[in-house]
Amino acid sequence: MWLSFMSIGDSISQGYRDSVPRRRNGGCGGRMSNLDIRIRMATHEDAQLLADLGARTFKQAFGADNNPDDLAAYLESAFGPAIQHAELIDPVTVFLIAQVGDALAGYAKLRLAEAPAYVLGERPAEIVRIYADQPWIGRGVGSALMGSGLAALGERGYDAAWLSVWERNQRGIAFYAKWGFDAVGRQVFLVGSDPQNDLVMSRLLAAG
Repeated sequence: MWLSFMSIGDSISQGYRDSVPRRRNGGCGGRMSNLDIRIRMATHEDAQLLADLGARTFKQAFGADNNPDDLAAYLESAFGPAIQHAELIDPVTVFLIAQVGDALAGYAKLRLAEAPAYVLGERPAEIVRIYADQPWIGRGVGSALMGSGLAALGERGYDAAWLSVWERNQRGIAFYAKWGFDAVGRQVFLVGSDPQNDLVMSRLLAAG
């Protein structure tokens, strides 16, 4: 099933961070664009695609700010066809893939599971990752994925969403704030052996 978005200007810059030491989110941009962005649910056949895209976009987003050995260790632990295949068949994990025509533009990962006690809502779910590939940053892909992700959570009966973002990623923090997320806590995110501080942000979802 495809969802179509005509986007003008809003977007993510690179991605945001995992919320426990296994995920992560990034930032946003805003140059003008007019694209037909299509969002689809991923299937188990997308494991290799998601492994390649996940590793590439994480490196694009955070490679310059991390020790190469720590970055390599994290990428090896988080991305690979077997890892993404296991996630795709896990009933608590949902992947969304963004395309513009035949071009792969980005992806989002949702997790319908545990949340810190301080997160808003009675039944919150996590937006684990949202990433736009480099050519599509600032062109509405992040907003299309965020809108689809929040809608998917609402359709499944969740009443709040949460995510984590590196405290140094001001562009990402501003993007999530624009989408109604507020900082509600902090947690540590490990990149290899490097403990980094993340903000946890949360928002309620509109009823019905």
